[in-house]
Amino acid sequence: MARRSSRKRWLSGLRNTAAALIGLAWLVPLLWMFLSSVSNDADVYRVPPKLWPAWNWGNYARAWAARPWPRYFANTLIIALSVVAFTLVTSILAGFAFALMRFRGSKTLFYVVMSVMMVPQTVLLIPNFILAHTTGLYDTYWIQILPWAASVFGIFLLRQTLSALPTEIFEAAELDGAGPVSMLVRIAAPLAVPSLILIGLNTFMGSWSSFVWPYLMTQNDTVRPIEVGLQAFYGAEGTDWTGLSAAVTFTTLPVVILFFSLQKYFVQGAFSTQGAVQ
Repeated sequence: MARRSSRKRWLSGLRNTAAALIGLAWLVPLLWMFLSSVSNDADVYRVPPKLWPAWNWGNYARAWAARPWPRYFANTLIIALSVVAFTLVTSILAGFAFALMRFRGSKTLFYVVMSVMMVPQTVLLIPNFILAHTTGLYDTYWIQILPWAASVFGIFLLRQTLSALPTEIFEAAELDGAGPVSMLVRIAAPLAVPSLILIGLNTFMGSWSSFVWPYLMTQNDTVRPIEVGLQAFYGAEGTDWTGLSAAVTFTTLPVVILFFSLQKYFVQGAFSTQGAVQ
């Protein structure tokens, strides 16, 4: 018994050490970014690096004045929240249909949807660029929202989550006269809340950090998001590393705060779906 207890303590200590090292590895780039944002330009290129910065807070004022950041923040929120809303709706609808509704070709259609994950998005950039111009969606909010209104990952996760639920729940609801819409709204959606939160957080953070797509599909600051605005610190004469670090710091901070504020929901969502995806 004592031997087993000692082994558990050893494994627990090993897990805690591994978690601390992983956390440190994740925090080091953020710390380095912050230190660069309050350093002088010459210190950025110094070898060996200067660990104690000059605390030049003027870099933040210069970075903020370089671009219309309030507009970029507003654009990013509009786009990200719209994408999250569309993704949650399409994921729960498709996941419910694939998991609980029986129709001809359902499995084939599900595999077709899953096959989208194997298509590299880069090979579609030129056709999508032409399509955006043809449909008049180029340089609008919609071209940054509609292509991401459905998530293959979200559909898969909701399908697996709902498939793991006891079928007796839905059979009893059907005997009571509940239709598919009623079962979706009153039973499936409430039970899938942890998975929906996980999908929503992943979608929001992915949309917030999107760069290539909005950079190619927009050219006006009135619709461009934050990540494209960071491009202003790259120029023909080189990169303004201190200004870029300052801008990255205050544009990343909202996402970091959001993640830590909703961390428990993120973990709950991950663990609640663990059995469903095995």
